[in-house]
Amino acid sequence: MFGYELVHTPEFHIDTKVIDNILTAICKIVEQPQKWVLNIVFLNKKSIQELNKNHRWLDKPTDVLSFHYYSDFNELKDDDIAGEIVLCEEILIEQWKEYWLWSTWEFYKLIIHSVLHILWYDHEKDDEYKVMHRLEQEVADEIWITLG
Repeated sequence: MFGYELVHTPEFHIDTKVIDNILTAICKIVEQPQKWVLNIVFLNKKSIQELNKNHRWLDKPTDVLSFHYYSDFNELKDDDIAGEIVLCEEILIEQWKEYWLWSTWEFYKLIIHSVLHILWYDHEKDDEYKVMHRLEQEVADEIWITLG
């Protein structure tokens, strides 16, 4: 199983056991080498907008960006950083208030979604969307069982 490092701690509560359970579930469900580290980083709006502009050519802030640094994970060591999940706490909180979302679960859903992106899953085409959505649901179901 891969590990992670929470680079910044947000103001909202994060249960690291849930993140551990997410990563364990993904390891069970997705058949790819996963012996490496992810960074989970929180940035302000200005910084994430700059990343979004430089990497996705969208000059606006966003809630989350995923970056994978390797096209092949087979040769990575346990302590190699394979990717990063970059979140904007300010935007997350705004969205949670606007849409009346259960904040921590929405954060965990973004983690699931982002890890799948780092593992090369995408949702640009209908068939890709179906595969990625099915995997997200399988992981979420596994998490609910584990938390229950």
